[in-house]
Amino acid sequence: MVNWFSGFFPMLKIALVILLGTGSVQLLAQMASTGNGAPKNLILIIGDGMGPQQIGLLEAYARQAPRSVIKERTTAFSRLLAEGGVLGMSMTNAANVLNTDSAASATQLAIGKPSGPQMIGIDIDGNPDPTILEIANKLGKSTGLVSDVRLTHATPASFAAHQPQRSMENEIAVNMLAVGADVMLSGGLRHWVPQQANDPTTATYQQLRQITAGAVEIRSERKDDRNLLEEARQRGYQLVFNKSQLEQAGGNKILGLFAASALPDAITAQRLRNNNGTIPTLTEMSAKAITALAKNDKGFFLMIEAGLIDWAAHYNDTGTMLHEMLVINEVLNHVLDWAGDRDDTLVVVTADHETGGFGFSYSSVNLPKPVTFPGSAFPGAQFQPTSNYGNLDVLDKLYAQKLSYTGIFSNNFDTLNAEQQTPLKLMELVNQYTEFNITRSQAARILTTAVNPYYVKDHNSLGYKIVPKMDVNAAFYSHPTDDNRQNLLAIEVANSQSVVWSNGNHTATPVMVFASGPKQTTAQFIQLMDHPQLGQILLKIVKGNKDQ
Repeated sequence: MVNWFSGFFPMLKIALVILLGTGSVQLLAQMASTGNGAPKNLILIIGDGMGPQQIGLLEAYARQAPRSVIKERTTAFSRLLAEGGVLGMSMTNAANVLNTDSAASATQLAIGKPSGPQMIGIDIDGNPDPTILEIANKLGKSTGLVSDVRLTHATPASFAAHQPQRSMENEIAVNMLAVGADVMLSGGLRHWVPQQANDPTTATYQQLRQITAGAVEIRSERKDDRNLLEEARQRGYQLVFNKSQLEQAGGNKILGLFAASALPDAITAQRLRNNNGTIPTLTEMSAKAITALAKNDKGFFLMIEAGLIDWAAHYNDTGTMLHEMLVINEVLNHVLDWAGDRDDTLVVVTADHETGGFGFSYSSVNLPKPVTFPGSAFPGAQFQPTSNYGNLDVLDKLYAQKLSYTGIFSNNFDTLNAEQQTPLKLMELVNQYTEFNITRSQAARILTTAVNPYYVKDHNSLGYKIVPKMDVNAAFYSHPTDDNRQNLLAIEVANSQSVVWSNGNHTATPVMVFASGPKQTTAQFIQLMDHPQLGQILLKIVKGNKDQ
């Protein structure tokens, strides 16, 4: 039987060449080499908060900014499509509601079933379901998680944990260690070390200072004495805490935690990078993960999250969000370089949701001056638009931002003595670190108005105080609940940026789904899906189109 088939297949190939042409035979060969047409490697890249609007910002900067830093003005997203990739769209809402959070959305991608808001790895009926990462583990594939926020944060957690509430990050860390992804690189050390780490006089603290080489702030959010780092070491993980240690890591199992919470925002990270910083970039973490995971002949599953897009968008910080989009652009370019012409690797790029309802828009302020055109349609007359459609210099000014809004407030303004926290000082900081100046009266408005609809934390008392509402629908500016000064700053500079934000939360805007890899695999992404459906497609691919 085997000998007969081995002789029959060449004859079949000849017949197919005659009947269908060489292209179909190449497709058949690809399907034979990857097993039922399913690639053995799947790299899933999630831009947290990255709707079409955020991709539009990146594309506008690449194509239109007078001094764009993007090579040949071509983004990685445009490159993916130009090199034969495909594009689809997906609805992101959680089950039975209009919108979603990252936990429900990522869970739906991970388990291929509807899930409820804030659930981690649990379906809408309340049942823990095996995730795509757990299934890949079971199949003998290598698995990895990379993120620039916390490893236990909603998106990475949804692929390697099962908890009823995303806030249970201590329990999520225990789950993730038990699930045992081969490579885990991110921030969030605070959920992996025992509570004694908060006391600098303890042996635990001194030991952590030693093994982290002083690269990471030592603090714990745990309420117990479990040292998950030591447990990870006993399970065979190589522990790394800075860029040098990551570069030298040669094992197949690596746990890297490079910050107490999230990694630095993209503007800060670029400055550190230029000064030989010790924190690896998202691209460097992704590259190490791919190198480690690719050693497995059975293939691998890797989820990479660019999580700080969402954080910038929650604060309506357009300049920082542009820099975060440049981060995912760099990551995707690296992944596409690695995948190259391989027929065994599928690259999928999507988002869990859009954040902020961002967009460029035209306005009725700062109207452009009249101009004269040489064409015959304007004989001796000047033309002046009745609206301001936005100057392209805005794009360069957004890129030129030197500090995130978080950096301006939390890391500068809030560190001043109370008597120095004046509107004048805030004005000076904003005008120093951004290209969009504000006045003293605007700074005063930021400091005396609250966006939160009802209550804001009064840091000078033990309770809350009622505050005046803004002239916006404040209920949609609820993240975080006790400090929305960054959103207020965004409102003050909106006109000069030609930018509008609809809110400070998530929206239900459908997100894009990019796919690059074997044609017979990518074709199924060219549709309007929802995230559970997209998750089912991903699960089927990891399973090799077989039921497991």
